[in-house]
Amino acid sequence: MSVLSLDRVSYQYPGEDFDIIDGLSLEVKPGAFHCILGVSGCGKSTIFRMINGLLRPKKGGIRVNGVPIEAQKHYCGYMPQKDLLFPWRSVGENLALPLEIQRRLGKREQRERIEAALAEVGLAGCADKRPDELSGGMRQRAAFARTMLAGSDLLLLDEPFSALDYLTRISMQEWLLEQWQRTRKTILFITHDVEEALFLSSSVLVVEETPVRALREIHVPLEEPRSRRDLACPAMIELRENLIGMLRKQVAG
Repeated sequence: MSVLSLDRVSYQYPGEDFDIIDGLSLEVKPGAFHCILGVSGCGKSTIFRMINGLLRPKKGGIRVNGVPIEAQKHYCGYMPQKDLLFPWRSVGENLALPLEIQRRLGKREQRERIEAALAEVGLAGCADKRPDELSGGMRQRAAFARTMLAGSDLLLLDEPFSALDYLTRISMQEWLLEQWQRTRKTILFITHDVEEALFLSSSVLVVEETPVRALREIHVPLEEPRSRRDLACPAMIELRENLIGMLRKQVAG
């Protein structure tokens, strides 16, 4: 069974005279890592906002593990472009937010979960620090740990590394790939960076046109474990150029 399914979903923004998402259907299998690739403003984030319930589809249905999302709570973890750590809270207090919302654990159990999550992302001992004491990459790791604490096997990551400098960004990409290989969460990752999509995903879902009526799935022919050197092989160079060509057609259109 699919972890996530979209059945002929449409969405129209108020004030617009067309559906930016128009009858989109999608099936995502457990443990998959898909990058959704497209130019800015093409509708990628709109898809995420419908999946996480921030936007209500005009038509169609969305299910997670076979159940309509309207009948569920805490069915996915969502990480936007900015880390959105509250500056007046410590790192540990920021990570406590999804646990506080769920109201299932006492303070001691929350602290244990938070310390374990921070250790998993390489931030052991940082629970009492303030967000402004962390580097950009450390803040993103803390935000990822908070997303993991939501307790869902489905994670939606919306260009989480786009604001980082180049070296930090590629370091975070390598780190995220290691996290996925360890946990096998189901990940949808939005990007407009072709190399990022190729390095991270098992297959790329390309937005070829707006309105979005379909996502073109392109398999990435890399084995695990993979390294950045793999992107230099002839097959990957050809695939990269093909994907860039698809994005150029959308911009020209």
